[in-house]
Amino acid sequence: MAEIKQRLITLVLGKVSQELTGELYTPAIIKSSPVYYKTAVPKQVIVGQENFTIGGKNITFLLRGYQPDVLLIQTTIEVADIFSKDIFALEKQSYEHSYQILQEHGGDLLFSEAYSVFAVTNYDGEPEQFLNNRDIIVSLLKSEEQLELDPQEIQYTLGNKIKYSNNDLSIIDWDGAFLFDPNDDIEEDMELLTLANLQLLRYRILDHQLDGRLARMAELVHNMPAGGKLRGKDLSQKMKETMGIRMVSISELRRLERDIKLIGDWYSARFYELVAGKFKIEEWRKTIRGKLESLEDAYSMVTENFTVSAKHRAEWIQIALFFILQVGWLILIVIEYLHFTRK
Repeated sequence: MAEIKQRLITLVLGKVSQELTGELYTPAIIKSSPVYYKTAVPKQVIVGQENFTIGGKNITFLLRGYQPDVLLIQTTIEVADIFSKDIFALEKQSYEHSYQILQEHGGDLLFSEAYSVFAVTNYDGEPEQFLNNRDIIVSLLKSEEQLELDPQEIQYTLGNKIKYSNNDLSIIDWDGAFLFDPNDDIEEDMELLTLANLQLLRYRILDHQLDGRLARMAELVHNMPAGGKLRGKDLSQKMKETMGIRMVSISELRRLERDIKLIGDWYSARFYELVAGKFKIEEWRKTIRGKLESLEDAYSMVTENFTVSAKHRAEWIQIALFFILQVGWLILIVIEYLHFTRK
């Protein structure tokens, strides 16, 4: 067995202002998964790479993208001891440069996610042998460099785990994950961790977009003149725009959910479920659905108001035409009467 391999892997995902293009990136999946797994999950494109010195080492920052506009910046730093507090400094430097790259690509730090993976591979025996470092493991997972954590919190954090074989182990938390694998087979786990962060980011983006759209719909209703007399062209444009954002939101929301469901009842599905639980994905999903329903209610109210207003206008037009018709008939009768009296 080769020497134990220890790595710090940092992930930063962020929304950028430009559409991302590039050659398709295909991850190497080794763990058991359905034949359609690679076609089910969202694809990445290769955007490029940059080099930067961290801790005296030349580190490569890989840039990949989820189309149309989510940039992924990933680094891998090999270390001598992953169970050292020195890892905090390396992690900080890696994130600082990753965020700099994100901003250079027009990224908004408000809509970004950061995640650290601490990988230990190429070892003999069971992974539990490394749990004598439990204090630093949990501190790294929770990004708590100074605070001494309670033993119950440490035990609780170590309980968020999943195993595929006797000799591997994954411990998952909100800010990071520890991956132990004797065969260095962590590619699928990395893919799923990245995917979960992508889903969380997209939920946050959708949530923000829906807040803005709901505010605009509320403004439209508030500013509607008495009697609902609003220019049909303006209202039609606003409703068309609202329908568009609603359809796009629903489509994006359901697409990722559908892709995840296609993975099936395999290790990958159970792993993803554990990560999604830590990220509170279900709570975000419920929030998004609630706002979509509110948006639909507002849209329906405006549409109904416009429909009623249009109906009233049509009724008044019919009444006016009726009276014009009656006046016309009266004029004809008068003309006929004058014609006969002259004879």
